[in-house]
Amino acid sequence: MDARHLARERALELLYEAELKGVTPHEVVTALPVAPDRLVSTLVADAEAAREVAEAAIADAATGWPLERMAVIDRLIMVLAVGELLGASPPPDAVVLDEAVELAKTYSTDASPRFVNGVLAAVVPVLRREG
Repeated sequence: MDARHLARERALELLYEAELKGVTPHEVVTALPVAPDRLVSTLVADAEAAREVAEAAIADAATGWPLERMAVIDRLIMVLAVGELLGASPPPDAVVLDEAVELAKTYSTDASPRFVNGVLAAVVPVLRREG
């Protein structure tokens, strides 16, 4: 596994911890005894900064699936992906989508990879038009 994939996994873990604790991702990161590496910190900060835009775009694209009904991990994977796509120097869209699908395969249900891919495939063109 490459360093960027491992950073995405760690960022997802931190986003999930924040969600479960009901605190901001920034609070989780600053409370760590050892700061995460720069890429993890950037991914978490980008996801936190993009959360409102990401959740609105995800809600629009996921017709019939309100955010509250989605698996928390699926929603966080998609927020992480949107944050990365909107970050300062994002990798190609296809790479981000592929990584999101891989995270869904590892951390969520059997149906999640397809769901995450479908929603993000609908979200990316909207982000690119607006951005």
